[in-house]
Formats: sequence, structure tokens, C-alpha cells
Amino acid sequence: MPFSVIEGTFHVVGYSPDGDSVRFRARDEADWRKLSGPPVVLNAREHAQLRFEAIDTLETHYLNSHQPLALATAALEFLLADLGITDVEWNEARTEVTSATDGTGGYILSRATEGNRRPVAFVYAGEPPQGEEGSDVFLDVEKLRESVNYRSLERGLAYPTYYKGLFPDLREAMSAAVVRAREEGLGVWAEDRTNAGFAVEGPGSLSEEHVILPKLFRRLAEYLQAGGPVAGFDAFLEARAEEIIVIPNVHATHLDTVVEVEGETVRMTERPEDLIFEG
Repeated sequence: MPFSVIEGTFHVVGYSPDGDSVRFRARDEADWRKLSGPPVVLNAREHAQLRFEAIDTLETHYLNSHQPLALATAALEFLLADLGITDVEWNEARTEVTSATDGTGGYILSRATEGNRRPVAFVYAGEPPQGEEGSDVFLDVEKLRESVNYRSLERGLAYPTYYKGLFPDLREAMSAAVVRAREEGLGVWAEDRTNAGFAVEGPGSLSEEHVILPKLFRRLAEYLQAGGPVAGFDAFLEARAEEIIVIPNVHATHLDTVVEVEGETVRMTERPEDLIFEG
């Protein structure tokens, strides 16, 4: 299935972007109707919130918490620089961009929206190749490597987080970039504790100390906010029954089966690039 090329502009003023979160205004609003799934949610400024395909960067704000901010901020700064957004000013609480060189041009490649009605997209700065404007294209690995998504992974600024529907050749290319970044100790991989394990000493340790897969962080943040003991986290995950596929053996299972909890220590038993999430 081809991807739709949707041209437009990127926007951050009045919003709180992070390393995989930015608003986009399509040059032609009718382009959104090319995507399968529920209709895209647009705000009063005709801006859509994008969901970047296949990557997840450290959280800068989630349930009044965050992950280690130096790495989260590095991912955001890379995104802004890659999209040509400069002179960014924040409010005092750093919860909203108050000014910037907003509305820089670019385009996305997208096939569908997700459950929250966000376009699932590969993101690109600049103009699409001549002849591809407003058309449908097949995304190969060479073109993938030009995307912000891939470029964030190869620099170690994002974790791979795959969902059903991502083509295997694209996923494999992204996983190869992850392996190289990990071997070189780039970005998050210099401090990652997802598989090695980490002691959860309250929400503060997740915010300030432990660099882990953002999806795992979000589940822990949700659980700890309710006041439960760490020892009950695996039962919490089991009750959620989030479907996953473990890629090496094509095993369909649930997230709780790849998370171990021993006392106050939590770890994942499979590497992030070896998992496909249901949604």
C-alpha cells in the first residue's frame, strides 16, 4: 500500500512539542481524506497532531512527570533544528512555546490515522522530490533514511517502538540503525536500563535517573500514580493485556510476559526493536 505525500507546514507556537510530537498544517486540507482510519482531528488553526511512525522519544511531560530531561531535550532540539524551527522561546514553566520561526515547510508520508485520530507519519523537512507533490508513493529504505524518524533513531535520540502495519523492510532498516547506535553508545543507549533493569524508588527515580523505553515509563507512571507497590506492577500489566508480537519467533503474547519485576527492580526481557505493539 502506498503512502500519501502531504505537503504543509510545521508549527510549535502555542504548543508543547517534544522529540516526536509536532503540529502540522496540510497545504490542502482535502489531503487528509486520503488516509484510512478515523478522520484526522484538526484544531481551530487547522493543525493536526502527528504521531511519528516507529519511534518514541523520552517524555518531557506525561502525567505531571517526565523522563531524564537532558536526553529528552536533545531529541526535541534535533527535531526543531531538522525542521528549520529556530528562535524558540518558552513560557516560564516551559510548558508552552511562546514564539519561534513557526510555519516552516515540509511534508509527511502517511497511510492512515490511529485511534486518537492522529496521522501516523514519516516526517520530512523541505520539498518532496519533483513529481511526488500530492501523489502516492512507495517508501523504500533509501527514502526512509531521509526522514526525521530514521535520523532520530540513528543518533540514539529515540527508541524504536513498532506497531502493526509497518512494512518489514522498513522495520528491519530501522532496527539496524538502532543496533549501530546502541553499539556506539549514542544518546539514550549510553544510559539505557530497559533490559539491564532498574530499581524503582518512587516516581522521582523514573524522572531523574532511569533512561528506559518510554512506553514502559508511561505504564509505570500510570501505575505508580495510583499508589500501588512496585511488586504489583506485573499484575497491573497482566490486567491490561496489551497485545504484542515478539519478532524473532513471531510469538503473539502480552506485554506483561516480557516484563520482569523482582522486588523493586523492573526489566524487560526483550529488546525494544524485537517487539511489535498492537496499538
